[in-house]
Amino acid sequence: MVRAAFLPATGSALTVGEIDLPDPGPGQVRIRLAAAGVCHSDLSLTNGTMAVPVPAVLGHEGAGTVVAVGEGVTSVAPGDGVVLNWAPSCGDCGACGRGEVWLCRNALAGAARVHAHRPDGTVLHPGLNVAAFAEETVVEENCVLPVPDGVPLTDAALLGCAVLTGYGAVHHNARVREGESVVVFGVGGVGLAVLQSARIAGAGAVIAVDVSEAKRDLAHQAGATEFVLASDTTAKEIRALTGGEGADVAIECVGRAATIRTAWESTRRGGRTTVVGIGGTDQQVTFNALELFHWGRTLSGCVYGNSDPVRDLPVLAEHIRAGRLDLASMVTDRIGLEDIPGAFERMTAGKGGRALVEFGQAGR
Repeated sequence: MVRAAFLPATGSALTVGEIDLPDPGPGQVRIRLAAAGVCHSDLSLTNGTMAVPVPAVLGHEGAGTVVAVGEGVTSVAPGDGVVLNWAPSCGDCGACGRGEVWLCRNALAGAARVHAHRPDGTVLHPGLNVAAFAEETVVEENCVLPVPDGVPLTDAALLGCAVLTGYGAVHHNARVREGESVVVFGVGGVGLAVLQSARIAGAGAVIAVDVSEAKRDLAHQAGATEFVLASDTTAKEIRALTGGEGADVAIECVGRAATIRTAWESTRRGGRTTVVGIGGTDQQVTFNALELFHWGRTLSGCVYGNSDPVRDLPVLAEHIRAGRLDLASMVTDRIGLEDIPGAFERMTAGKGGRALVEFGQAGR
């Protein structure tokens, strides 16, 4: 038995309690979690914005130590530190064949499997494949990657989603070039990773936008050169900060129609807007045909930062070791399993950066 935070049904409150976690079967790995990040996607699973089989143990951004492996596992062994990869590519579908592993058709196939049971026999599924909101989890071998040398195990949890997404949005999707101006909407966990990544890319002006004045110092610490409090005049203020033209690149980390529209309006003619935030089907964004022609802007969606974790983790590790990427500074709340509902409330209210569930395991 291990303690875990699970979702009994869509729209219900998260419950913390004991679950019966089986030993790893063939091709599976059992991990003792060191830490798990509380991501907005977890909140989206609770309210039905994103649909997964329920009841489910949530949590998809985590790192820990391998405690046991099933038959046939060769890539890791007990005692290894690993980062969880919630969206493993199958290698066989059309997207994988094109090298677009972040769009793998089968990445979430494992979310429907039986992961564990409640003491009363209720079946639990593994949320987004990895069920990181638990003291221990069992995952498929392709859902783990070695923690890079020199990266503390607790901090490494953030590599599983926020950092790969934020870094990839800048370097793979928007392809920010040295000297370009970048505006980032939303200074949460992913937004903080975007700000740091824009700085790494050599961006010139880096403008952070958020609804909370309390995020100003956090944004500047992450690399923002300017901070704008979100309002009806946000696009106008950004144009004023960029010589009257607008930013070269806007990266939206909120997932709201109004914010996406403002991000697009904040870029110059020919500018690029990348949408990272996950919104619901009720969030409709509209454009007229003439403005699309006149402004010549590009609007693109971004899944998992267009990242390939196998390729990108070593790159991120080098930035961390060199001091260019600071994982710990993204964490504003270090909590326990029972505190996750409160972290959801703070996230909904736009407070803080990343909340990190820590399980008391010594850092690597």
